[in-house]
Amino acid sequence: MGPEEKKLEQNLAEVKLLIPDDLYRAFQRCLWIRIQETGQSQLELMEEVVKDFLIKHGC
Repeated sequence: MGPEEKKLEQNLAEVKLLIPDDLYRAFQRCLWIRIQETGQSQLELMEEVVKDFLIKHGC
């Protein structure tokens, strides 16, 4: 775990989403692919997903 990931872990809060099984599997598959392609950590990608959602909805 790198210094950036340790920094992220210090200030984390959990978001729990309840979604259909097929969406969950698709998300996990996509997350794994993005980790392999980009080298980003799971935590970095989760933060990116939430930021993108907030920006999309003007929050």
